[in-house]
Amino acid sequence: MSEKESPVLKQEQEEDQVPGLEETRNPVRPFQVKSEDEEMNEPARSCDPQSPLQPDPDPEEEVSDSSDTEISENDSNETRVARLDVKIHEGDANVRRCDSNEKPISCSECGETFKKKWDLKIHKVVHTGEKLFCCDVCGTFFLQKANLRLHMVVHSEERPFTCDVCGKRFKRQAYLKSHMVVHTREKPFRCDVCGKRFSLKKILNKHMKVHTKERPFSCDVCGKRFKLKAALNRHMTVHTEERPFSCDVCGKRFKLKAMLKPHMAVHTDERPFSCDVCGKRFKLKYTLNKHMAVHTEVKPFSCDVCGKRFKLKDTLNKHMAVHTEVKPFSCDVCGKRFKLKDTLNKHMAVHTEVKPFSCDVCGKSFKKKGVLKTHMAVHTEVKPFSCDVCGKSFKKKGVLKTHMAVHTEERPFGCDVCGKKFKLKNEVKRHMKIHTEV
Repeated sequence: MSEKESPVLKQEQEEDQVPGLEETRNPVRPFQVKSEDEEMNEPARSCDPQSPLQPDPDPEEEVSDSSDTEISENDSNETRVARLDVKIHEGDANVRRCDSNEKPISCSECGETFKKKWDLKIHKVVHTGEKLFCCDVCGTFFLQKANLRLHMVVHSEERPFTCDVCGKRFKRQAYLKSHMVVHTREKPFRCDVCGKRFSLKKILNKHMKVHTKERPFSCDVCGKRFKLKAALNRHMTVHTEERPFSCDVCGKRFKLKAMLKPHMAVHTDERPFSCDVCGKRFKLKYTLNKHMAVHTEVKPFSCDVCGKRFKLKDTLNKHMAVHTEVKPFSCDVCGKRFKLKDTLNKHMAVHTEVKPFSCDVCGKSFKKKGVLKTHMAVHTEVKPFSCDVCGKSFKKKGVLKTHMAVHTEERPFGCDVCGKKFKLKNEVKRHMKIHTEV
């Protein structure tokens, strides 16, 4: 008998021959690499949902040992490149459009990129000047939302920022910061043209416009032009009858707040502004500045019609009424009309018996201050007004003016009764007595 077989070995052999046993096991089948020709001839899988589906092989189950199938490094690289070469359709919702750090939307003007279209739209106002943000209260438009947010403070009564020195309150911290220069004498900003110094740079910027002839801001009503927008805004009040600012003492109303403040000095006897030349004191700095012109012979303002020159611009403006026949100011009592309001105010004294101005020498009283000033010449021998023709001197300028008629042949004054002509108006009055004698 040949070599006896082991019972255990014999049993294993019998189990190998049992039909159907191989289905119960999971034998490892070697991964077979198909050639390029076999891959080309292999029928494509059907995409029809009704066709019997063949399960796609699990990638994890198909991975074979390196000893069974050898794939070169070049083949591996080509496989990865092929996977990356797949085109992604933009309509596929499952496809992620861009990485979170990417900025795909760019500005056509400057090339700056943004994540969102709205950010790009807001950015474009830099190039177009379009103002997208509107105030719901006053309708003012702004370029940036942050500017609108700051603007809304003006519609609130809250003033959270307080000056530690004087206690004045402000709506914005920037206003408080600008205000603090009031408590210091420093004026670090200097005008390169005239040398004038300012405490704030924005005031210097506004001042620089006085050195240019440009007037970019014009009034839509009368066409008058201004260098500053603030000056235009103040001017617009002349076209309205509104006077929103009233004096708490006398009730007088004003169109501008800036006019109310100087008016309040009327109700006090304080005169804080004094002239360095003559020592005269004034309630307002503006009045002092005008007064200083009396101490100089410079007359920078000239009339375009007659060439007469003046020290003050206000005096020139009043003088221009001489060259027109318009008399807009009328007396409510007698109806007489005047070219200047000052002349009307002086005229009103004739309708009252009050004579508030009295002479310190003789005690004579007068209705007008100017008449008193003229009267004072009778108490002195000084005759400052002399005739350029004959040299005769006079105490009063009016008398000199009347005297000049003797050096001319003109007789502008005539008698309404007989028609006789005279050089002086006083001569006509004396002559009229002839026609009134009984």
